Amino acid sequence: MNDLERRYLRLLHAYPADYRRARGAEIVGTYLDLADPDRRWPSPADTADLVRGGLRQRVRATGAANLVPGVRLAAALALLTATSLAGIWVVLELRPAPIAGFGEPTFGPFVSLGIVAWTAWGLAALVHALAPGRWARRAGALALLLTAALVPAAALTGLPRPPLFVLLPQIGLGLVALGAPEGLPASLRAVPLIAGGGAGLLGAILLSPNVFASSYYTWTVVPVLPRAAVVVLGVAVLLGMGLALRGDLRGGWAFLIMLTPVGLLALQPLAEALDTMPADVVPRWTALAATTVLVALVGPALLLLTLAVRSRWSRVTRPQPGHLPR
Repeated sequence: MNDLERRYLRLLHAYPADYRRARGAEIVGTYLDLADPDRRWPSPADTADLVRGGLRQRVRATGAANLVPGVRLAAALALLTATSLAGIWVVLELRPAPIAGFGEPTFGPFVSLGIVAWTAWGLAALVHALAPGRWARRAGALALLLTAALVPAAALTGLPRPPLFVLLPQIGLGLVALGAPEGLPASLRAVPLIAGGGAGLLGAILLSPNVFASSYYTWTVVPVLPRAAVVVLGVAVLLGMGLALRGDLRGGWAFLIMLTPVGLLALQPLAEALDTMPADVVPRWTALAATTVLVALVGPALLLLTLAVRSRWSRVTRPQPGHLPR
């Protein structure tokens, strides 16, 4: 056994034990046949393919066959929300109205470094519309990384950035959006791009420059994000109920997956409810941090709990060997 085969076998642990015993040798043999003779490590594409296939088989073993379609449905909703919000934030970045004498730093003609991330989300929507698949995932991952990088970039440069209660929901939505489906028709793939452009146009019409007197994120984002949370939660609930009436459970899985991004969108009012000493505009950072941790734990915990219950139910209701179902 050479090093490459040993490393492929190690990656094979992503699959359930029964599946490895039944088909492990066949899977590894196929990858070895296709690999270059001098290769010593599995390629990144092979690694991702093995891990993805293993997770898919583990999900099937739990009896949650609709989970993967639910992930794709949640990803489509998350991408639509992320690009719509980015369209609004671009308008805010382009329309600064500083008070004379304040002398607040800016990022060139823009209010903050946020313009980099919001533009990247618009480009991700464009790539998703024109080149679905690998390039769309790369563009979404780049937008996600640029959004997360705003915090250290602002610390290093001293330039302003959007507040964390703006960046955190965008990061949560971006993580879910990485699972966006590939096989959608062009008309549906263009929806996030159209929504982002429409949201920006609507923001340019409705948002008065006077609201940028001191901190445009404080006076405009605080009411926007909770309303977005309500809309996204309502859409997820309606999708779940509508699909469930047809015996399709992917909407329920999408609802569970979207709970964390929705909680992050509603971070400011949730933190206000937990803050024992509420501030005039936004809660203290300690309350925001505690609420973020709570949201980040509760959403995935509910999803894992549902998977565990579904797996147990599947084992209980599965016909036993030697017994014919009635």
